[in-house]
Order: sequence, then structure tokens, then C-alpha cells
Amino acid sequence: MDEKFSIGELVDVVNQWCVRHKIVPASNQAGERMTDRNVRFYRTVGLVDAPESGGGQGYGEKHKLQVIAVRLLQSQGLPLRRIRELLLGRSLADLRRIEKQGLAEARSAPVLALKMVPGEDWRMTPLNGEFLLVSRTNRALPPELLEQIRDLLQTRQTTGKEGKG
Repeated sequence: MDEKFSIGELVDVVNQWCVRHKIVPASNQAGERMTDRNVRFYRTVGLVDAPESGGGQGYGEKHKLQVIAVRLLQSQGLPLRRIRELLLGRSLADLRRIEKQGLAEARSAPVLALKMVPGEDWRMTPLNGEFLLVSRTNRALPPELLEQIRDLLQTRQTTGKEGKG
């Protein structure tokens, strides 16, 4: 039998799942933790089906998988409009596949090295019109080193040699 959740229990289950699998929305497009309000909004915009019954216990496995799918797709940077297009009318089996595939993709994706952490004091130094140097600790490079980096970038651009890395 399908386990039933209240909206609060659904949120807790999804948050625990996201923590366990290290899934967070990309680019600060949504809060790191799911809330009751998120689920209600997702219902309003058609991302999550209405509860199956009243009394506050009407959320089941399909709802859980819908919210997990939203989180997985948000972690890839997709906007809610596109997520709705991808999830509309999906069956329970489809949602299970999306969860499995999304986790596999998340595990194989490179770790985002520029994820901002509270308390960091970032310094951004423009190098030219294309490149920016970023320090998480507000550290500045000596002017002569910055000039060497700029010269290297300029040489690569003018000679047509692109760095292969």
C-alpha cells in the first residue's frame, strides 16, 4: 500500500532525500530546503498533483517523486516553466526513471567549484573583457602577477592559440 504523508511529512522526506543525495537547486533559483509553501506553489503551477484525499494525509509516493523530480531538474538549472513541460502527465514509472537517471547524472557531474558558502568574502578582479579572477578569501594578487596573467591571455588571443585543458 502507498504510504501517505501530510504536506509537512512530504517536505521532510524530500529534504532528507536531497541532503542524502547532495541535490540543491542551481544558481540560487530556489531555497536550498523545501518548504510547505514550495509544495503549495508547485501544485498551483501544475508541477505537483493535488493531494489524493483530505485530512492532511493525501500525499503519496507519486507526489514525493514529483517534488524530487522538480529538485533534480532545478539542480540542473532548469526554470520551472521547462520543468513543468518535462513532468506534465508523467506516470509513477516515469517519475521513478527520472529519479534514477537524475541521480546518475548528478553523481557524474563535476562538482561546482564556485558554490558560494555563507561567510566567504569573495574578491572578483577583471582580467580583460572575457576573464575574471575570483578569490573566495578576498585575496588580491600582486599587480605584477596580474599583469603577467593579462599578458598571457592577450598573447593567446592575438596568436589564435586557445588553451586546451
